[in-house]
Amino acid sequence: MGLPCIHCGEDCGKHPIIWDEQPFCCHGCKTVFQILNEKKLDKYYKIQPMSGIRVDSSETGTKYAYLDNEEILEKLLDFSDGGISKIELFIPTIHCASCIWLLENLNSLHAGIVQSYVNFPKKKVSITYKDEEISLRQIAELLSSIHYIPEITLDQMDKKDEKYADRDLLLKIGVAGFSFMNVMLYNFPEYLPGGDQLEALFIGVFGWLSFGLALPVVFYSAQDYYLSAIKGLRHKQVNIDLPITLGIFTLFVQSSYDIISGNGIGYMDSLVGLVFFLLIGKFYQGKTYQALSFERDYKSYFPVAVTQLIDGKEASIPLSRLKEDDVIRIRNQELIPADAKLLSGSANIDYSFVTGESIPVAKNKGELIFAGGRQIGSTIECTVIKAVEQSYLTQLWNQDRTDKDLAYSLNNLMNKVSEYFTAIIIGIALTSAIYWSFSDSSKAIYAFTSVLIIACPCALALTVPFTFGATMRMFGRAGFYIKNTSIIEKLHAIKSIVFDKTGTITMTREAKVSFHGQELTTKELIMVKSLVSHSSHPLSQIIKDYISEESVYEVEQFQEIASMGITGLIDGIKLMAGSQVFVSGKGNSEAKHAQVYVNIGGELKGYFSIENKYREGLSGIIQKLQKRFKLFLISGDNESERENLKGLFGENAQLLFNQSPTDKRDFIKNLKADGQVLMIGDGLNDAGALMESDVGLTIADDIYSFSPACDGIIESSKFNKLHGFIRFTETALKVVKFSFVISFMYNVVGLYFAVQGTLSPLIAAILMPISSVSVVAIATFSISFFARRKLL
Repeated sequence: MGLPCIHCGEDCGKHPIIWDEQPFCCHGCKTVFQILNEKKLDKYYKIQPMSGIRVDSSETGTKYAYLDNEEILEKLLDFSDGGISKIELFIPTIHCASCIWLLENLNSLHAGIVQSYVNFPKKKVSITYKDEEISLRQIAELLSSIHYIPEITLDQMDKKDEKYADRDLLLKIGVAGFSFMNVMLYNFPEYLPGGDQLEALFIGVFGWLSFGLALPVVFYSAQDYYLSAIKGLRHKQVNIDLPITLGIFTLFVQSSYDIISGNGIGYMDSLVGLVFFLLIGKFYQGKTYQALSFERDYKSYFPVAVTQLIDGKEASIPLSRLKEDDVIRIRNQELIPADAKLLSGSANIDYSFVTGESIPVAKNKGELIFAGGRQIGSTIECTVIKAVEQSYLTQLWNQDRTDKDLAYSLNNLMNKVSEYFTAIIIGIALTSAIYWSFSDSSKAIYAFTSVLIIACPCALALTVPFTFGATMRMFGRAGFYIKNTSIIEKLHAIKSIVFDKTGTITMTREAKVSFHGQELTTKELIMVKSLVSHSSHPLSQIIKDYISEESVYEVEQFQEIASMGITGLIDGIKLMAGSQVFVSGKGNSEAKHAQVYVNIGGELKGYFSIENKYREGLSGIIQKLQKRFKLFLISGDNESERENLKGLFGENAQLLFNQSPTDKRDFIKNLKADGQVLMIGDGLNDAGALMESDVGLTIADDIYSFSPACDGIIESSKFNKLHGFIRFTETALKVVKFSFVISFMYNVVGLYFAVQGTLSPLIAAILMPISSVSVVAIATFSISFFARRKLL
């Protein structure tokens, strides 16, 4: 044996290729190593040593030349606008944490790549890039040069979503099932009294028939287990597929020997049945995950609504009801919910939610605007040209993250347990086989294979995702929508809660409004309404609803300055609305309620006084939360309501006013030194603070405003259950621990019978998926039971 390759771990043989005193098995591995070191990406090898894949050839030639074809590009790309394009590529060689880290740092290999995001379960990478600096062909060649070769198929070009993996698995189950039924038939006499008296000729014929039927099962139906086990060993990992592989080949070799030597028909029935039931269990688990994914993407989707125009009048409808040819109105900072064409207005689209690039792209009438963009400026009207895809927006939501650390404590713990668990099981199986070889050799094979098959860490590994998945669904049904399951663990760990004021703890639809100053004419009221209609800020919407006039004027050069106010031109007249210092240049005066000042044509007209009504049950929620968490309030408004809020939060509560978005973000950043922080805001002026916090939540009112920066959304009617949602994360963790104990007990009991050599591998194969099913059932029903009991 020679030295292991520093890149892929393969044996370098007698004559390794040496570069920088490091051994390589081939020039391809050396080239990849050189590229990563040149770009200072050597952390790739620190995350998981020898994590690369052997490179057979780094020459691509004209292999990807077809990607320069514009027609093909149009079919392949998910997004292309403003010099930025986005594509999702399937890369089957993604296999470990190092792969994820490298593929999410592709921008270090080429500056033209804006960002990349890996979907590990699907082995896909989503890449956003600048057209002028790098082409799709160059990206494919770059990936090939580090041996992450993308598979680009005609079906991807046609946007088909056929599940070839499911079809392949079903075919393998079909082959195994057919063989299992026939082999059982050939072995039927063996199950009956006197079966051993069967003539040797029949035994030999049945044995060879069983052998022939077992071959496609062993070398086709079960091949995924071998490939997974070999891949794990190459990377110095012992996974669950290794003991399964050992069990299958032990039964096959022993049975083949018995048949060839004429000593009987072996254990072919157990072997074929073992593979059949293993595949059935695998199919069930896959379908369960798909069901979770479907409910996540479609049924429990967060409640984003959109403003539809029907006969010129606004109507707020759920996103799910939006269809082709609907006309929608998009205000400043609102999200484009579906691919649409611009009908009217000045569109400047910020695609940072989609591409990571925040430079707005100007659009003219009739041009296409992609879903996921955000309008910057005045209100626009669009015609929907493609029905909304909630799963696409959900994918964008999960992709938009600043926390790249995926090693959450519970999942990390389970993975470690599973890794050592498998090694221990192999040791127990070998010990059992050796013991029975000397004591009763007829039990040695059964003991060895049964131990390998029945003791499965799958149940342990499934505990966290299924328990948290069930919790996530129950939250969704109760009106609390979270980005992903990791938020549950983070919610459980929070130490401080920070509230925004306007639109978060106040009810914008039930505020009392009055105007103080010069009496506004009907035209001036319409002008003010026209201006505030372009803003999605809660105070702007309150004033818009307060002014009853229906007609509106066209607003030009609209601008909105966070925490300050809005401006625009109507018929050449400049309008301003916002804080006193923004509109008049004078310092904010003390007042009991929120004030929005108005300036028309350079003349200060007065201000709207807005008496907020706090959300129902706010006092009770704060009292409950104060017992466990440090509470803070931070607002961009003036101190007009300080005394009212002191009565709610307490005399010693920290209440901060006149805070800019930057101030809010810095406050959260400093507060995190004392533990994990939950921020609850409206998502408009709070985006930076929401992203900085460990968990960011927004409140969804009657007209919904979705902020990609948030980790979760609570329906406004369910706000009084906030404390219950946070407490329920404790219940979820208890269910995880309980399921873990059940899984452990199952393995102990199973091993007790298996080591005695009396348990058939066939029965073990049936019991193994049952353990996974039981964990899923316990997690699902326990979470459902406790959710109903706690009135979620």
